[in-house]
Amino acid sequence: MDKLFAEINEKLQFFAENAASQVEKGNKAAGSRARKASLELEKLFKEFRKKSIAAAK
Repeated sequence: MDKLFAEINEKLQFFAENAASQVEKGNKAAGSRARKASLELEKLFKEFRKKSIAAAK
């Protein structure tokens, strides 16, 4: 679970940097990277939810 949490934090930081670059500077490539990171985060969040529920039981 610690490894998963660290991976989520890393991806969130990557997403935030690229999303900000798109919004502030209009960087289209950064927007593409941010969208890709959001899809990866979605998968990680689902995995975290599964593990969290299992740990609570």
